[in-house]
Amino acid sequence: MSEQSPRFRQVLDQFAGYKPGKAPVAAASRTFKLSSNESPYGPLPSVQAVLADAAAQIHLYPDNTAAALTTAIADRFGVPAGHVALGCGSVGIAQQLLEAVGEPGAEVMYAWRSFEAYPYLTQLANAEAVEVPLTDHAHDLAAMAAAITDRTRLIFVCNPNNPTGTVVRQAELEAFLDAVPGDCLVVLDEAYVQYIRDPQVPDGIALYRDRQNVAVLRTFSKAYGLAGLRAGFLIGHEPVAEAVRKTMLPFTVNSLAQVAAVASLAAEDELMERVDLVVKERDRVRSELLAQGWTVPPTEANFVWLPLGDRSAEFAGACDQAGLSIRPYPPDGVRVTIAGPEANDAFLSTARSYPHRQ
Repeated sequence: MSEQSPRFRQVLDQFAGYKPGKAPVAAASRTFKLSSNESPYGPLPSVQAVLADAAAQIHLYPDNTAAALTTAIADRFGVPAGHVALGCGSVGIAQQLLEAVGEPGAEVMYAWRSFEAYPYLTQLANAEAVEVPLTDHAHDLAAMAAAITDRTRLIFVCNPNNPTGTVVRQAELEAFLDAVPGDCLVVLDEAYVQYIRDPQVPDGIALYRDRQNVAVLRTFSKAYGLAGLRAGFLIGHEPVAEAVRKTMLPFTVNSLAQVAAVASLAAEDELMERVDLVVKERDRVRSELLAQGWTVPPTEANFVWLPLGDRSAEFAGACDQAGLSIRPYPPDGVRVTIAGPEANDAFLSTARSYPHRQ
């Protein structure tokens, strides 16, 4: 028997794959998962009904073009259907985009720290990552513009930024877009856009309309509460959307995800009432943390960021012991999802009793 092992790409030795937020440790009488930015609410009755009907057809392949969902998205946002592309959540579309631009010598830029999938997806796409440090936990768009070279193919702007929750506003974003060469694609990752209440934060879809090199990522996983079904979409001009469709794994968006997403768009007003409840809880949690003496940057997402530095793992461990799973990002900080009032109160109680605040 040969003692040799199969050969794989060397890049696989340089990183671990994506690590999702972990479930809470059963160390307390109550446990709460605050690590994955999920909606605290279950599917709406209307969404559950279409899922029950669609489940009878799961022996059949889904529509690979997702025509009904594509049309529903195009109608909802007032864009041509040819400007819509779908994927397995917005992160799946990010991978499809990187497969479309990635090759040796190509550069992909993003702020850091930002969405943790950007680095390893960039490496897998054979592109070179250019990480531009955050300033005050937010994108430094001037520094990002200065870092553009003739090899820059794609730039992610995560707005609100995951995991810090900070935003870039209209004037600074438009100035940045004006500085980006036309052959460089800017991807506005707006997975948390429904939670934004700052009127100075622009809608990426309004910005894309007159800019051929701007595309927008959205997802049904967060505000729409369909994280378990994995559906996301891109809105961009035809060449961008076509590139994403070309790199999509066949049948990526399954039939249950398609019908649930269509039903969720139809019930958007009801869903946004739930989002409003989360936003109120977010503001309450941040206000209480500030009153306790914590440093908490302003957030426009469904989470808060505590920049704890090298104490991040220690604090996450204290939360584990209290039955709370949060998301540590050592050596920078921890991200805590806003859930229902009971879970939020449990977290605030743990934070209040933690002896090593800033």
